[in-house]
Amino acid sequence: MANKISRRSILKTGAALGVIGASQSLLPGWMPRVAFSAQAQTPQHDTLVCIFLRGGMDGLSMVAPFGEGAAYYDARPTLALSEPGSGSDAAINLDGFFGLHPSLSPLKEVYDENDLLLVHATGLVDPTRSHFDAMRFMEYGIPGDKTVNTGWLGRHLQTAAWQNQSPFRAVGMGTMLADSLRGPVSPLSLQSIADFHFRGRADQLHRLRQSLSQLYAVQAPADMLGEQAGLVFETIDTLKQIQSAQYQPGGGATYPDGEFGMGLQQIAQLIKADVGLEVACLDLGGWDTHENQGTIGGAFADLAGMLGRGLHAFYTDLHEQMGNITVVAMSEFGRRVSENGSHGTDHGHGNVMFAMGGGVNGGQVFAQWPTLSPTALDDGDLAITTDYRAVLAELLSNRLNNPAVTDIFPGFEPSPLGLFHSPERV
Repeated sequence: MANKISRRSILKTGAALGVIGASQSLLPGWMPRVAFSAQAQTPQHDTLVCIFLRGGMDGLSMVAPFGEGAAYYDARPTLALSEPGSGSDAAINLDGFFGLHPSLSPLKEVYDENDLLLVHATGLVDPTRSHFDAMRFMEYGIPGDKTVNTGWLGRHLQTAAWQNQSPFRAVGMGTMLADSLRGPVSPLSLQSIADFHFRGRADQLHRLRQSLSQLYAVQAPADMLGEQAGLVFETIDTLKQIQSAQYQPGGGATYPDGEFGMGLQQIAQLIKADVGLEVACLDLGGWDTHENQGTIGGAFADLAGMLGRGLHAFYTDLHEQMGNITVVAMSEFGRRVSENGSHGTDHGHGNVMFAMGGGVNGGQVFAQWPTLSPTALDDGDLAITTDYRAVLAELLSNRLNNPAVTDIFPGFEPSPLGLFHSPERV
């Protein structure tokens, strides 16, 4: 049964939330959240897709430094990828020193087209090994500070020089809203385009429409709450139209089964529908491989395969638009260099980031490589030589047309890395 709605309760809630969040109170509790920002049309800039690999992904298996020789192979007697060309568990050669995990083989094509960039020995400079703290610090963009309450993407949306009225300006796919999106510009959060339409409950939608129509002049709103009510229905109707068309991915792309593949496909739908999407976030979790990590078999390989197939499908599906799209993937921390007694890896430090799109200086593994020699390790971990914020700061200024990086990452002064082209729109 739908939640009862009264104008008095909505006004009370609206006063507490402010104008931006008022629309959330118009909806029953079982409906996915939606809140809107008061913005207008955007200038040209990339659409950003931000993927968080939750659980601490093992970057030394994802992009293996086989060129390290004994320093790599002695530390990982059961987990190390063999040298390229030496068997089914062999790394896929990238540059004679680094190699892709075999499960990422679909991405070799994107790498060879110079549209995939890998940044190694990067990550969060804070020494924490706590998943919760590391994810919070990375998504809020201010390591070590637990008082901040806005995410780096939230601050980007707040400081961007343009206006955008679209309720689809920022979208979080999944059951949880990414902390990186938190801020004064409220994102739309949905688990699926199909489920958003009241999970097929047309009777409840009709009943809510009638209730709201009695409370507000939805067709010709005279106040902000009336406008918010109208925007709710506009959003529902837009998503219904997107869903009603039988979506056929471009280029014969096939997304992997599961929430991650579905999330990528629906982001592609929103991009193609041209609804004003600027930023989309989604997660791929399960990387906390303390036991039985495996090489080409096991949970790690399965997750790597899902990531590789998903990114390749997205790239293939949106190939004609990739000049104006950037995908970035990161994890809260890496794993220790040496495998543990359970044939897995424990919480570490340095890691690898992925950046994909027509605007990346791809076809390379960028690394100010510290080596895996014992004296170069950071308490047994791969040392971080590139702060992840430096990568994101250059992405923001070169691809998202937002130079306000000191506002987005307070107290951080990035050095230029040369990882992203200046915009050349297609």
